[in-house]
Amino acid sequence: MLKNAFYAQSGGVTAVINASACGVIETARAHSDKIGTVFAGKNGIIGALKEELIDTSLESSETIAALKHTPGGAFGSCRYKLKSLQDNRAEYERLIEVFKAHNIGYFFYNGGGDSADTCLKVSELSQSMGYPIHAVHIPKTVDNDLPITDNCPGFGSVAKYIAIATMEASLDIVSMCASSTKIFILETMGRHAGWIAAAGGLAGKTSEEPPHIILFPEVAFNEEAFLDKVDTSVKQCGYCVIVASEGARYANGDFLADSGATDVFGHKQLGGLAPTLAELIKSKLGYKHHWAVADYLQRSARHIASAVDVEQAYAVGKAAVEFALAGKNSVMPAITRLPGPEYAWHITEAPLNQVANVEKFMPREFISDDGFGITQAARDYLEPLIAGESYPPYRNGLPSYTRIVGQLVAPKTQRSFDVN
Repeated sequence: MLKNAFYAQSGGVTAVINASACGVIETARAHSDKIGTVFAGKNGIIGALKEELIDTSLESSETIAALKHTPGGAFGSCRYKLKSLQDNRAEYERLIEVFKAHNIGYFFYNGGGDSADTCLKVSELSQSMGYPIHAVHIPKTVDNDLPITDNCPGFGSVAKYIAIATMEASLDIVSMCASSTKIFILETMGRHAGWIAAAGGLAGKTSEEPPHIILFPEVAFNEEAFLDKVDTSVKQCGYCVIVASEGARYANGDFLADSGATDVFGHKQLGGLAPTLAELIKSKLGYKHHWAVADYLQRSARHIASAVDVEQAYAVGKAAVEFALAGKNSVMPAITRLPGPEYAWHITEAPLNQVANVEKFMPREFISDDGFGITQAARDYLEPLIAGESYPPYRNGLPSYTRIVGQLVAPKTQRSFDVN
């Protein structure tokens, strides 16, 4: 009997995560002589624990193809961190129980560093339990902080959105600064790594063009230097545009916008950096300001997705299936940039034990000497990733996105599992 596959989406979704799902399902269907049904977890890994498996074979080829231009997580995602094997072995044993009941021999987990860790643990435990599973992690994170891979699918489209938003908002501010608003602050995602905020720097080509200031988690926030830079920009240019990563922090490591709470992954919850900075500028310098938080808008903007990002997201999904069918295990398809004046890339494999729980930060050579901008090296890295347009089809003036049927298969384990 052919082994079936399980695919799940994890963590915050992106504009192109469904393109990876499309790559997985279409490639599996093209190898129907080697792989059976692809089941998808309803709401990510929770779907496996609760034995809520979506039968993707019931989705039409047109629906699956349309996933490539549909944002969000078509099968549902989750922020659910499996505990360590030592703390809760039962969760992992439950996964193996469900996989065994449904003849699942391939596990494709589409997410960031935490999901890479889960994928690795499932592979290890399945071996020890005598039911080996080919576990392949599919990279996805807008934060662009996974190691080994040159970049992460999902990042290119967010970078394109932030660069465009910075450019367009700057044109608005410059038209009003003579008599009104002097300051605009755009808060981006990026807890520990400043890749997304750095993309805002693509909006301007010179130091006089906005953004005038970028705040990175990698550079300690200095209030005096920051206010001086703001004041200088207003006096020289008439206004100041700031792109700030939510993870901006002081030299002691404290976040400027620490809410005091933590999420299910144990990460500090952040929010409110833009208004915090705006109030600081108003109280110290008196300038009128406006601010915005890109939040979900930046990661769901499929209407202006990067064509390179879409292509790469599909490619890693496709490669994951090909890796598994070739007998590879505990690996991740990684994007490798090829040398040369023209941008080119191909897919290589990265071992999960070198990916799980490892973060990639902005190199110091990508950040200007004063810590408030990007260098030419950063531009050379970022610009190819936002290249090209991949517009979805439109109907009546709006993007035409798809929705899956989402039919669940009948449970076979005949028991429930509590997911806290």
